[in-house]
Amino acid sequence: MGLYVETRVHADLETLWERTQEPDRHQRWDLRFTEIAHLPRAEGEPQRFRYATRVLPFLVVAGTGVSAGERHRSGGDRVSALRFSSGHPLSLLAEGSGYWRYVPTGDGVRFLTGYDYRPRWGRFGRVADRVLFRPLMGWATAWSFDRLRLWCERGVTPERSRDRWLLEAAARLLLVAVLSAVAALPLGVPSLAAVPAAVLGLAAAVLVPPSATVPAARRCLRTPPARTREPRLLATLEPS
Repeated sequence: MGLYVETRVHADLETLWERTQEPDRHQRWDLRFTEIAHLPRAEGEPQRFRYATRVLPFLVVAGTGVSAGERHRSGGDRVSALRFSSGHPLSLLAEGSGYWRYVPTGDGVRFLTGYDYRPRWGRFGRVADRVLFRPLMGWATAWSFDRLRLWCERGVTPERSRDRWLLEAAARLLLVAVLSAVAALPLGVPSLAAVPAAVLGLAAAVLVPPSATVPAARRCLRTPPARTREPRLLATLEPS
């Protein structure tokens, strides 16, 4: 798959399953979606759903998908697979597929995802995806996974962890702005000493790890193991 993210969640499997499979809970922690809703289905059919992402205050991009899950597997793990697509002309993402895998460990769950998609807009879309959109999607997925981990492990709600992240990001940006202004002062004896201090401060603002209750994409694994494979369940789903 094109994108891969993995985290370790020190919580019970049922809690993690519910907070990822129930739409009203999923949309609370996943930065990639503003709204997720199940669509009506007949008995025995895969679950179809609608998703929407608010790109701008006045612009919402929506799409549909189909998903299925296996809760009782011989190895004790669980898997969920989905296919999705968007017909919105402003959606760079045309269609794609992916999976979630839940692997119990001695102290929690190894939770991972792999997914890929086809961009639209021809050559421009492929370039925009490679340079900007795909790295952003990878970061958003990892950040969201860590946000979910904090909710399951520490009881920090997604809304509270978002607010803490915004506050910490604002503090870092303020520090960068102040130190940049100091470094830009006309050179003199006092300001010469301020330049290395400003440089060190700028490095600290960027490199200092976030606090333990603030989501961070850097805490997640972004490189898949050598033998990672798509679950067979994915092949049973028809395009949405």
